[in-house]
Amino acid sequence: MARDLAPEVERLMQFRDPNIRKKAALCSIRIIRKVPDLAENFMHPATNLLKEKHHGVLITGVQLCTEICKVSVEALEHFRKKCTEVLVKVLKDVVNSPYAPEYDIAGITDPFLHIRLLRLLRVLGQGDADASDCMNDILAQVATKTESNKNAGNAILYECVETIMSIEDTSGLRVLAINILGRFLSNRDNNIRYVALNMLMKAITVDAQAVQRHRATILECVKDSDASIRKRALELIYVLVNDSNVKPLAKELIDYLEVSDPEFKGDLTAKICSIVEKFSPEKIWYIDQMLKVLSEAGNFVKDEVWHALIVVISNASDLHGYTVRSLYRAFQASVEQECLVRVAVWCIGEYGEMLVNNVGMLDIEEPITVTESDAVDVIEIAIKRHTSDLTTRAMALIALLKLSCRFPSCSERIRDIIVQCKGSLVLELQQRSIEFNSIIGKHQNIRSVLVERMPVLDEATYNGRRAGSMPATVSMSSGASLNLPNGVAKPPAAPLVDLLDLSSDDTPAPSSSGGDFLHDLLGVDISVGSSSSGMTQVPKAGTDVLLDLLSIGTPPPAQSSLSTPDILSSSQDNKMPAPTLERLSSPSSIPIQASSPAGAAPMMDLLDGFAPNLPLPEDNGLVYPSIVAFESSALRLTFNFSKTPANLQTTLVEASFTNLSPNIYTDFIFQAAVPKFLQLHLDPASGNTLPASGNGSITQNLRVTNSLHGKKPLVMRIRIAYKMNNKDVLEEGQINNFPRDL
Repeated sequence: MARDLAPEVERLMQFRDPNIRKKAALCSIRIIRKVPDLAENFMHPATNLLKEKHHGVLITGVQLCTEICKVSVEALEHFRKKCTEVLVKVLKDVVNSPYAPEYDIAGITDPFLHIRLLRLLRVLGQGDADASDCMNDILAQVATKTESNKNAGNAILYECVETIMSIEDTSGLRVLAINILGRFLSNRDNNIRYVALNMLMKAITVDAQAVQRHRATILECVKDSDASIRKRALELIYVLVNDSNVKPLAKELIDYLEVSDPEFKGDLTAKICSIVEKFSPEKIWYIDQMLKVLSEAGNFVKDEVWHALIVVISNASDLHGYTVRSLYRAFQASVEQECLVRVAVWCIGEYGEMLVNNVGMLDIEEPITVTESDAVDVIEIAIKRHTSDLTTRAMALIALLKLSCRFPSCSERIRDIIVQCKGSLVLELQQRSIEFNSIIGKHQNIRSVLVERMPVLDEATYNGRRAGSMPATVSMSSGASLNLPNGVAKPPAAPLVDLLDLSSDDTPAPSSSGGDFLHDLLGVDISVGSSSSGMTQVPKAGTDVLLDLLSIGTPPPAQSSLSTPDILSSSQDNKMPAPTLERLSSPSSIPIQASSPAGAAPMMDLLDGFAPNLPLPEDNGLVYPSIVAFESSALRLTFNFSKTPANLQTTLVEASFTNLSPNIYTDFIFQAAVPKFLQLHLDPASGNTLPASGNGSITQNLRVTNSLHGKKPLVMRIRIAYKMNNKDVLEEGQINNFPRDL
């Protein structure tokens, strides 16, 4: 029908009545959209419409030309050569026209025609220097003469800026356009400010220096009450940071971090950490800024960030004393920030004697008096305040073992603290407590060798492990500039089962990708600790054995933590060579029966030959490592497992919920769903109010029966609902990192 009607519509575009011509032009636009092949037929009639005096016909003629240019390259070249000057003259006449009541809107003559003309000029000028040069003067005139105190004027200015940024233009006109956007940022209207931020994101690739002049205004937008403007302004500031302005910008962002909303802290913290890592000019500034971030928002920092911080601290040998003292001060004020506590515990364990003896004092420091007992207090507080955080408690036990050698006067107190974890339900902590207690009590002769200061962490190795998730590297030498990775991308998660298909049997088995370098040194096996992607990771075998001594990883498959050969036992003639240090604290991923059957061989002491059987609880249950099943910026869910040998298909799960935010949660409800080969029973929860900041928890018992035990692992989808400040909050996730044998 379009093809048949096209000749008649083309004829009507020359009709005497302007309303008919306008309707014919509108119909032509529809025909071209349906049948692009007919565009060339309307090329000359559309050119004639640009000479119209009637604004209605003129607007439709301009729009028709724009549509033709989109579908025909030949037509585009025709309009560039024949119509650019005509359009410039029409726009100039409209801009300079006297007051006309029929076309006036807020003191501006026909803003609709203004906008249509600017859009067509944008199409003609893009990629063509001659056409762009022809329209420079009129664009400058529109940009300077148009009033910006009305929406109609702002609409014209926006289109003018879009045109200037799109055509082949001189830098002077682009600066003028960016200044217009700077004025937009000061407008009270949120929509105008958001549009300006979007345009500046495009403009920065063209003229970054001109955008830098409006940095202060953009920084104010980061503090705006509107969430969309805040996030867009933060993205723009992140792009604007360079070596010359990183210090003032980082200071402004960190100062705002103290008063920012909890919902915004996550994004703001990630950007600050990336900025500091990428552009830091020196190590001491980098360490100072990271400690400020950890003190204000340590619970929002990703693991990769504090891992990188520890690598930098390890390599900054001249700043060890300064760093451990700074961390001690920060710990006193921000003990609730988990990542800060982890870094502080690690540094006190490594450099505790520097803290006590004020080694390496810098001129900028104020004197501080810390006793050996004060240093041990920090570790004890970390254990007590972060009872649900396995990584922090495990690192604290390592630090205590090291301090027991460096602070002999506190050795007995340290041993008492370590022994308190002997009855922990978490196998990892229980094993560490027993082994470390044995080292302190029985093996004074080798303890100093075991707890020597950690060797300087190899940045190249760490960067190699990190290379899969980011392109940049940690390149730091004494006096050199710091060039750390700009942001951290998590490894791709294992494929998730359709969250709505609860009957699916195709549940993914937990992944077993390579381990993390820093986890070998500091943390627990990822299958035991938290993993936001839901993946189970197992450290690679064959890592440095001295580093493995202080890790919490899974031993090689052929080696069980209870059957490790006694390679450290003393020889009878006391002429033992330097011991080869094997893994002392690695729980087997295989569940271990808590009580030894009658007549079993005596349990081996890893450090001193065959010792008498230790009294163990009379429990026939199987013990499995706990996992952090779900964790967000506001909530952590921990699962503890148990089952009896008589019924291996049924697993008892104790779920523990911890509130990580400063707000109290009410009306707390936990729901779970499993595939059809599993049966799930939930007992009532211990309460429905979750205290703030980890000052309490809610527990709930689950019973899961796996009809395909040994063939398919457990998998579960969860939904957690609660009210925060009388607002309903819903969190959902899928758990794939259950121990394999459940």
